[in-house]
Amino acid sequence: MELSINFLKQIALSVYDAIHPILGLKEASAKNQRGAGGDISMDIDLISENVVISSLEERNVDVLLISEEIGEKYIGDKQKAIKSQNILIVDPVDGSNNAVRGIPYCSVSIAFAKGKTVMDIEKAVVLDLISKDIYWATKEKGAYLNGRKIKVSDLDFSNKCFFELNLPKKNIFQHIEILKPIIQQFHRMRILGSSALTLCQIAKGSMEAFINLRESNRLVDVAAGLLILKEAGGLFFSLNGSEIDHKLSIDSKFPFVACNTNLANFLINELNAKY
Repeated sequence: MELSINFLKQIALSVYDAIHPILGLKEASAKNQRGAGGDISMDIDLISENVVISSLEERNVDVLLISEEIGEKYIGDKQKAIKSQNILIVDPVDGSNNAVRGIPYCSVSIAFAKGKTVMDIEKAVVLDLISKDIYWATKEKGAYLNGRKIKVSDLDFSNKCFFELNLPKKNIFQHIEILKPIIQQFHRMRILGSSALTLCQIAKGSMEAFINLRESNRLVDVAAGLLILKEAGGLFFSLNGSEIDHKLSIDSKFPFVACNTNLANFLINELNAKY
């Protein structure tokens, strides 16, 4: 069974129904065990993930689930899932620290792939857990926000470009010094806290770029957002400019750059020379 884009939307909406009422409340922030992604899971993460698992089980889906909390788990018939190469990559709450503290920038991220690498991602849904805005894309069929087709902006550095910068804590001031020529080109810098949503912001033209230098950035954070961005005409690449095609795994982690086409050459040249 191949998962339809409408089914992925239904899962995301079910997560919203379970999570939205407790955003910012104490019950959402209760600490639990360390998740497979490496962070301490909070109750809000586990509630969301359980909604995803229940939705798959109710539909008798045979799939490999890759999720930040549980890691990798076969749902349904393992052999059928292996044969079909159906994989669902989920971040139950991307921006969970924002979510539990009432900062209105968090999402659920769901991507479906038939294959073993990033290039095999075929469908994607990112739902804003605050506004209920739903971004989605199907490979080679475009990207949408609430049913309206979206595309990246056509701004360049002669305009007022916005970007997000996410840096590792280690040697952070060295990174800032190295990146000064890039930072100076942008009109405004943001640090927002949900990679999936920021990729969607670029996809709809509200921002122009996202530079994430953290080696610990996880596949589950960006699997859905990167397809939405690409289908909206944007670019997603490594620090040396090469296309990212990592294995679909809970252990896949990588820095990346996302942007519209007008900024790509400058960012590739600058980052490739310095990193």
